[in-house]
Amino acid sequence: MNCTKCGNPHVIIKKEESGQFLCKDCFIKSVEKKVSKTIKKEKLLEKGDKVLVALSGGKDSVTLLEILDDYRRRHIIDLCAVTVDEGIDNYRQDGIDIAIRHAERLGIEHKVVAIKDEYGITLDEIMERDNHRGSCTYCGVFRRDIINKTAREMGATKIAMGHNLDDEVQGIMMNYLEGNTDNISKFGPKTESKAKEFTVKIKPLREVPEREIGLYAVAKDLEVHFAGCPYAQQSFRKEVSDLINQLSENHPTIKYSTLRGYDKVKEAIGDEFKKEFKLRRCSVCGEPSANELCRKCTFLKELEVI
Repeated sequence: MNCTKCGNPHVIIKKEESGQFLCKDCFIKSVEKKVSKTIKKEKLLEKGDKVLVALSGGKDSVTLLEILDDYRRRHIIDLCAVTVDEGIDNYRQDGIDIAIRHAERLGIEHKVVAIKDEYGITLDEIMERDNHRGSCTYCGVFRRDIINKTAREMGATKIAMGHNLDDEVQGIMMNYLEGNTDNISKFGPKTESKAKEFTVKIKPLREVPEREIGLYAVAKDLEVHFAGCPYAQQSFRKEVSDLINQLSENHPTIKYSTLRGYDKVKEAIGDEFKKEFKLRRCSVCGEPSANELCRKCTFLKELEVI
């Protein structure tokens, strides 16, 4: 089978949504074109933006950094990055080292921030406790807090997250299955908040399947930390991911149709479940919060860290 685009006999992938067979060069261009189309369609970037990339060293964030660097080299945006050290032995340090090397390779400002330094406890230490809520619950809240604080410190106007198509669809389905009406309307290419302390978040990779991002990293010969989080096997997200991937075997475009369907009804969902609340300040850390304590400080109090 030859490449659908150029006729090259060395095909590396059959595209899920189109059925096209692509060679290495045409595949790389197709991923970059899709991300560029998302950025343009959703107006994710503006000239002069300083974009903070949440850089874990994994395939998604490294691919995101690589693609956004083209915008930096064309003097459209400036780039910086932050890596969060969750404190997971025999896993996290490899990703941190890779992230550092990529930042040095591109010559961009980069910070590594440890959860232990910020909150006095590591994710490993949390998971040793009997009454924990699950690794992803703490990790997501603590990471968001650190990334947002770092964005303010570095003067970033946007935070770029490496969420891919699979991540978006999993998140939508997880919240739907759990009946989480507060979060179900918050997925999308851009997230803005009424509180000025929360930097706008963008997801340029949200229409690119996970397997294509992994292949892009390999095709571009990018150094990537491919190892999965050791706690991921215990998560509800993993169960939902397995279910969606199983359905995809006989319905290869189901991830795209799920995302497209969600995007069509998102605004109506938001209007239906929108809650009116007065934004206040967390009584402990002073960050914007809907309640007396923000989620981060609620968790830290439960863990008896504060």
